Amino acid sequence: MAQKRPDDIAAPAPGPAPARTRIDGIDAARALAVFGMFIVHLGVDSMGVLSPENYAWDLHGIVRGNSSALFAFLAGVSLAMMTGRTRPASGEPLLRAVVRIATRALLIALLGLLLDLMAVPVAIILTYYGGFFLLALPVVRLRPWMLWTVSGTLAVLGPPLSFLLRDTLFPAEPRTGAVTSFTEFFLTGYYPAITFMVFVTAGMAVGRLDLTAHTVRLRLLLGGAVAAACGYLGSWLALGPLGGMERLMELRAPTLVGQPLSAVTDPLLLEDLRYQVEQEAESISGQVPTDSWWWLAVNTPHTGTTFEILEAVGQGLVVLVLCMWLCDRARTVMYPLTSVGRMPLTVYTGHLVVISMLVTAAGYEFHTPWLTERFILGALLFATFWRLVFDRGPAEFLLGQAADGTVGLVDSLRGRG
Repeated sequence: MAQKRPDDIAAPAPGPAPARTRIDGIDAARALAVFGMFIVHLGVDSMGVLSPENYAWDLHGIVRGNSSALFAFLAGVSLAMMTGRTRPASGEPLLRAVVRIATRALLIALLGLLLDLMAVPVAIILTYYGGFFLLALPVVRLRPWMLWTVSGTLAVLGPPLSFLLRDTLFPAEPRTGAVTSFTEFFLTGYYPAITFMVFVTAGMAVGRLDLTAHTVRLRLLLGGAVAAACGYLGSWLALGPLGGMERLMELRAPTLVGQPLSAVTDPLLLEDLRYQVEQEAESISGQVPTDSWWWLAVNTPHTGTTFEILEAVGQGLVVLVLCMWLCDRARTVMYPLTSVGRMPLTVYTGHLVVISMLVTAAGYEFHTPWLTERFILGALLFATFWRLVFDRGPAEFLLGQAADGTVGLVDSLRGRG
């Protein structure tokens, strides 16, 4: 039987021991992030409760991009939990936590590379995820306000810096996998670190707070709502009153309608041109094009703009607070969801393996109605029954054992075994 040691708890920092109660709301939010990726990976045609004609595309639009951002945001929360919670660890506890995190990061990244070899038509986040853990190590001792400063700086400077670097030095190349080079990892991939680390460091800032305090939760809820609103309204202002959408339409008009925008007089043709530009923005996966700075004004998912980042962080804060509120008041009802959130690596990896088996081996029709619901129900049932016997999922248990083993090896090499 797996040892009952929550993954989000690390050795305490010197001084009075912090509370070691696991916060179920974090697990519930993590499960929602995983299920959001289910929905994106399986597609709108795989839904049964909803259909492409009945809000399926709306749900897909809500979770696309936001699910991976929430996943990275909650990774940051977990990093803070593993390194001292409200008081950053130091000395021996910090060293052991860093060794554990580095071990997990390398194994998760390796697992992502192995899953990518299955050629599942999915942008696998695990290799990026492991890299984010390693990049976060230099800032694990920072206080919340310092982490918020890092996040804000990355949110404001990261998108234009990415644009400039990709435009001048590192143009995007055809993708052959989730991540195949350092350039893809940092700049041109599906989840580029130059912008995605905002979510990780923001999550770390949240994890450094006392999440059991009602005032803290209210502030996070209000801050999340304000951030999301600023992301939406800022993009609306830039694309509308400030003329950003018109500039993008001018850019695309010769290609899409065969004439400059100034020569287009048909209202229907203008509306179609606007729609095609909006669809191009919706279809971006990782970073905006570099043929116009006005692309940095969009806020659609996976664009990595400041406005998109603000919306994603804001929504992540709101989701986390609501999940904590629900788990406090309906713990039994939320038990299946929190069970999935306790074993996200197992569930995420499992759904990719099942997709590979269904599509590649069995020739199963990928876009079959009710397939998404079956995946979600299967994950809920598996995680719930597994948790009744074992505290951690199988992948989480193996990862924990490997991390503990590495800590023991380091201790023995340092003569502390």
